[in-house]
Amino acid sequence: MFVKINGEQHYLGRIVDFEGEVLESFVTKTRDKKPVLKFLKKAMRKHGRPEVIVTDGLASYGAALKEIGAEGRQETGRWMNNRAENSVLPF
Repeated sequence: MFVKINGEQHYLGRIVDFEGEVLESFVTKTRDKKPVLKFLKKAMRKHGRPEVIVTDGLASYGAALKEIGAEGRQETGRWMNNRAENSVLPF
């Protein structure tokens, strides 16, 4: 999801559990591997390693998951990340 902060466009990422509760969120200016990797490592330390990670088709997610050894857990597909998209709460 994209958000505007002080007139600049940023990317909002969230980790949502199977019930739709937002566990973690982050804001970054770029959608590359480095911030995604940092965020995933922090979230996995705090909440454990999930069985399935549902993301959109962005290549940075796949690259980050491959680096931490969880590429087999990633699922992408149309409407699969609706739980995260529908968890729009005031940030």
